[in-house]
Amino acid sequence: MAAGNRLILATLRIRIQTKGLWTGPFSRAHPDLTMEALNRSDLTEHVSVSDYWISGGPPGVWAREITGYSDVRKVETLAEVGGGCLYRITYTSPPIVYVYRMLGIPMQFPLRIQAGFLTWEVVARRSELEAVLEHARNVAPDFQVVSIRDRPLRSHLPMLTDAQQQLLSQAMAAGYFAVPRGITLTDLARRLGRSKSGISEAIAIIEKKLLESALRPTSLTP
Repeated sequence: MAAGNRLILATLRIRIQTKGLWTGPFSRAHPDLTMEALNRSDLTEHVSVSDYWISGGPPGVWAREITGYSDVRKVETLAEVGGGCLYRITYTSPPIVYVYRMLGIPMQFPLRIQAGFLTWEVVARRSELEAVLEHARNVAPDFQVVSIRDRPLRSHLPMLTDAQQQLLSQAMAAGYFAVPRGITLTDLARRLGRSKSGISEAIAIIEKKLLESALRPTSLTP
């Protein structure tokens, strides 16, 4: 397979220095907290909404503080899950969103944030990865590439449709895949305005794709 048709999997670690981006100062103010951005959607061209899991504290304990940052538009407390809480946060889109949008590549989740540092995985062709790295160099010259691997394009993540990706994100945010489960299938269906049988079948298809992808043998090249 030609090099241009191979996906590069790079794990990057970068200090969050973008002015006005709430995750940097908040995580530096609470260095013992672990944060994970679970998804991201466009609310408008310049506004994003994401579900964040933040460790520690009773439900909603961080909502007021996060709302105080200039780029945050709205904070909703969703559920207590796994020693932390899920928050749905609406915020001004950071510059990296426009880079991904320009390249037409999906952003991989979760993004992990702690003590002012962001760790995330980039999955892209080599030319696309170089564009992401160029952005990283511009905003944080001391960023680190933790690891780089490459594999054939077809052997990477399961091809979920947009609707399946949206349902997976919604179910994760609601705590359906949490241990213990944070919401029943009946309540999830009610929240999403769909039938229980329809949600059950759709989630089963998603789980099947994820399992088949995880079990599919791949050949990594150094």
